[in-house]
Amino acid sequence: MAGLNCTDLHRIFATLDRDGDGRLSTEELSYLLNKVGVSTGPDELKATVGPESLDLQEFIVFYESSIKPEDGNTEEIGLLEAFKVFDKNNDGFISSTELRDVLLRLGLLEDSRGDCAGMIRKFDTNSDGQLDFQEFKEMMLSTID
Repeated sequence: MAGLNCTDLHRIFATLDRDGDGRLSTEELSYLLNKVGVSTGPDELKATVGPESLDLQEFIVFYESSIKPEDGNTEEIGLLEAFKVFDKNNDGFISSTELRDVLLRLGLLEDSRGDCAGMIRKFDTNSDGQLDFQEFKEMMLSTID
């Protein structure tokens, strides 16, 4: 995620969500962009983001698309899409329960007693008991290598 991980983005989202409704309005996003020196108003932002406000997952996707518009990194995009499949509650993290549910559904886990918590621990670099996108990416790339 080019410098920011899901924990960082979650923290940024919570800070920007000034009214605490769990969504970022174009006004709240405009405030962020103006703070970092990107002069844009709510109307211009609506043309880019759309008229709706963004929840956390949409904010992460917005961030990803804004830092990699012409990058062409299809591997990263594919991993982000895979991450979304596992992140069932759209909180920006994969819990052992979410991992277990998806692996069972895909037939990649024989029974519900599989050690998904152990799988997560192996790649959980910040020891919070769940995987953010960077940790998920490391897990997926290590199985490919």
